[in-house]
Amino acid sequence: MALSARTFKSSQVCNRKHVVVKRINVRQVRSTTVDHAEAAPAAEAPKALSVEKTGPNFKPLRDVMQIMQILPHRYPFLLVDRVVEWEKEKYAVGYKCITINDNFFPGHFPERAIMPGVLQVEAMAQLAGIVMLDPEDTAGKGLFFFAGIENCRFRKPVVPGDVLMMRAEVTKYNKRFGMVKVAATGHVGEDLVVEAELTLAMGKPR
Repeated sequence: MALSARTFKSSQVCNRKHVVVKRINVRQVRSTTVDHAEAAPAAEAPKALSVEKTGPNFKPLRDVMQIMQILPHRYPFLLVDRVVEWEKEKYAVGYKCITINDNFFPGHFPERAIMPGVLQVEAMAQLAGIVMLDPEDTAGKGLFFFAGIENCRFRKPVVPGDVLMMRAEVTKYNKRFGMVKVAATGHVGEDLVVEAELTLAMGKPR
């Protein structure tokens, strides 16, 4: 059936309007998609945790005053500045900040300041003592003795400006005789600088 000229034009106008509407809708959809894409926050990369907060037993930091309540050592021989992880009779993580003001540097050595290796081992032994001592046990407070060193290795010098990050982990504990074996390591940044197997003898209250 043939359409009149008027009917044909009307049909064309309707078709054009339909097409225009469709185009507008497509643009609206595209605009909406772009708006949503811009509005959605970009996924942030997971922030790296500091070395002080990586372990499962992270607890509030034990400052030097709390450490002095556990250890009997005092200036100039207290060599643990802070404990950042601790689980009794299992392990501890702590550190010693090395500064040019430490009293041993004028003599070791005047021309090149290096922390004595024996003091690095002593610092790890003190941290090991913190692992074993119960801060609530006032009767046996501070009673432990350095009984042995095995397989000790010094990998790199420790100098002023370094932070000696230490870990002491109990590998064997004979409660009957009060003897404790500890695997101890010291790092500066990512570098292993000292390691040793330490033996502690736990004292008995008098």
